[in-house]
Amino acid sequence: MGTHYPTTWDLDAIYAGGSSSSAFLEELGGMERDIEALAKELAAQPKDVSAASEQLTAWTTVVQSILLRLRQSDSFVGCLQAQQMKDAAANGLNDRVKTMAAKFNAALTSFDEKLLQTDDAAWQAWLQTEAARPVAFVLNERREAAKEKMAPDQEALAAELAVDGYHGWGDFYNTIVSRIRFQVTEADGETKQLSAGQMSNRLSSSERSVREAAFPEWEREWGEQADLCADTLNRISGFRLKLYDKRGWNSVLKEPLEMNRMSEATLNAMWSAVNEGKPKLVRYLERKAKLLGLTQLDWHDIGAPLGSSHRTIPYDDAAAAIMEQFGAFSSDLAEFTEMAFRDAWIEAEDRPGKRPGGFCTSFPKSEQTRIFMTYSGTPDNVSTLAHELGHAYHQHVMNDLPPLAQEYAMNVAETASTFAEMIVADSALEAATERDEKLALLDEKLQSAVAFFMNIHARFLFETRFYEKRRAGMVDQEELGKLMEAAQQEAFSGALGKLHPHFWAAKLHFYLTDVPFYNFPYTFGYLFSSGIYAIAKKEGASFSERYVALLRDTGLMTVEALAEKHLGVRLDEAGFWREAVALVLADVDAFLGLTEA
Repeated sequence: MGTHYPTTWDLDAIYAGGSSSSAFLEELGGMERDIEALAKELAAQPKDVSAASEQLTAWTTVVQSILLRLRQSDSFVGCLQAQQMKDAAANGLNDRVKTMAAKFNAALTSFDEKLLQTDDAAWQAWLQTEAARPVAFVLNERREAAKEKMAPDQEALAAELAVDGYHGWGDFYNTIVSRIRFQVTEADGETKQLSAGQMSNRLSSSERSVREAAFPEWEREWGEQADLCADTLNRISGFRLKLYDKRGWNSVLKEPLEMNRMSEATLNAMWSAVNEGKPKLVRYLERKAKLLGLTQLDWHDIGAPLGSSHRTIPYDDAAAAIMEQFGAFSSDLAEFTEMAFRDAWIEAEDRPGKRPGGFCTSFPKSEQTRIFMTYSGTPDNVSTLAHELGHAYHQHVMNDLPPLAQEYAMNVAETASTFAEMIVADSALEAATERDEKLALLDEKLQSAVAFFMNIHARFLFETRFYEKRRAGMVDQEELGKLMEAAQQEAFSGALGKLHPHFWAAKLHFYLTDVPFYNFPYTFGYLFSSGIYAIAKKEGASFSERYVALLRDTGLMTVEALAEKHLGVRLDEAGFWREAVALVLADVDAFLGLTEA
């Protein structure tokens, strides 16, 4: 008998009592007082006067203390909402945390103003002090960014109005998805109602009849909510565009690129290499359709398993396999993963009321993380589990760094998660001896490639075009559907039959307000990981230390500098990306070789 691991997470270890936790209310109260005190102190400082080194140090210390607790509080509320979408108390706490975050952002705007007002010579001298040196990159970054924003009082007002405007509309997705009920009829004739989380698992069922029945119902129900979804996306994008206009920003990509610490040249080099690799990926999709007895794959067939991968994988078996495969790369990663399973850091239970999707969220004050998903035993679930554990390990190796140095961008966050997925996928493939098993595992790996090369690209194309149209006014649900279908047609190079026109409505990522354009960083992370993984395979176990050093630097430099320092490559040129794409497409060659008639 193997070890049995809990399938529901332990949130009481963070704050006991769930959404009625007195310890959490005490945490919020203390943070509110500290934010107010910081705001008052910054407001009392005379304008156009260079701050003393001691003042800058004191403010930075308080800022980092609040940041640590705010990230922790936001994570706790997010977990409460995800585990039970109808938790009204959690929704109230979410509003309180969002309000607090807005007030903190307003105080940060004043803090940034003080950084900007500091005399250049005094600034450089202060950055060399013990207090500032570990986070000098971030402080410099904030000072430079302040030069490109509105006046501090206007930025503060915008942040305050965003709570009930911008972020309020983003949160409305949770309200919409909590209302949704999908009707399914089982083989025995029994009719059931499923939540969005349960229904999404049916879309990747090994039985095509299940997928075929689930997909139109998925489309129908999201179509019923499309008017609400369209209003929501239009308000989110309208707020963004007006704010960008007031700041004098012309490109909707300016903010996401700066948040991801990458240049547009890097983004363009990446997409260029991806597009060059698509024709071979289309050959994989065509061959897969043939193997499934289809003329062409439909949207819901992309993730359909082949061969032996239709089996259900028990949760404990998945845990054991992941730990074993991680251990071959790094004993530290394996030990960390065992702790996450053992100490109930993972919410995996398949039950009604949960939010769809999966995520990993950090509790930096407690030096812990939590993983959320709905585990039903599919190979895709195992990949998701490995992916989120990669995120968790990334945070784990940064726990001892100052809070500001832990603020790594989404694109490099996806590096650790995707790298973890690759370890699991490749280890399983190397251990496979039977043709059908190898075929199933190659198919799973190539599904990831399709997701990052095509699905994510479709999201990127949709959003960039939607924002262009939104500049001229509201975009109705019919037009949103047309934009999405056109983006999917282009991104998948016409390889699909039935498309998913209501994907824009169903996908949470379009509604997120903390990170705009929540799409291209995934592809970056996937390809960056491919390049890193190739180096890891060449170097063997010794690379694990270099890998940790790279992860620890992710909050302290641009992605271009990170790649040059730790890998010796340039990201703003196509060469690195072409090599990464070639590594991925080698799996297509292997797949095609195994399936020759």
